[in-house]
Amino acid sequence: VKSHIAMTRLLSYFIVFATSAFFFACSTENEKKPVTEGPVYTLVFMDKTQSVNVNKAFVTQKYQQILTDLVEQNIHQKGDKMEVYFIHENTQKARALSLTCRTEVDDVSHMNATDREAAETTADLGIQRERMIFLKQLLAKLNVQNVGASQRQTDIWASLPVITKAAETGAEVRVYYLSDMIESMKGTNRRDFHSNPPKDNAQADEWAKADAKQMQQYALSASSIKIALPFEPTSSTKENNPTVTQYWSTLLQELGAGSVEEL
Repeated sequence: VKSHIAMTRLLSYFIVFATSAFFFACSTENEKKPVTEGPVYTLVFMDKTQSVNVNKAFVTQKYQQILTDLVEQNIHQKGDKMEVYFIHENTQKARALSLTCRTEVDDVSHMNATDREAAETTADLGIQRERMIFLKQLLAKLNVQNVGASQRQTDIWASLPVITKAAETGAEVRVYYLSDMIESMKGTNRRDFHSNPPKDNAQADEWAKADAKQMQQYALSASSIKIALPFEPTSSTKENNPTVTQYWSTLLQELGAGSVEEL
């Protein structure tokens, strides 16, 4: 009898613990959901130059996960927009994808409980369906191979007018670079980090501030910018040069980026 009572108590404690854990998980999940009033404008810049190999297992897995997450985080309502640009010699003219969420999310504040639940379920299903479409097309663009001559140079500077134009719409702009960020362009007043990277963080800051002065026409207007480098944690500093990342962090913030984060 005592053992039966002990087992009953143990089962009761387990049920209470499991229930508490469930509600904690739900509340935590709800806290994670970004609250945005207006539309979100997502820009994804995918590096299609010869220095980035998306066929490597590490790169594929990392970039696929980032794309999955950004679709979940940024597509929530009608008007949320997503565009993909390929980074290469002619980045500004390389828009590869443009999608806009069309699912209406009704105002449920005036509805009774039954109608509210039905409306929310319908909207959730519609949003999930669109997210699946967005992700499928993003992954297809990730796998596109550039075999043309444009892969020989990398014009990341050309992404700046694209971000500026997006910011002018008034939407919340979220930017993702899937790139090694090795700017590599020939010509006067250009940077070629393949042949001449910053020697240290001080020079990276100096170059970034000097370049920003020449780019005052670009206003990134508090855009959130995330940089996903294709390097494994064991990569050497020669391959994954931290001074290059420092250059971009300084340049983007000088031009008005609200936050610059490395993924």
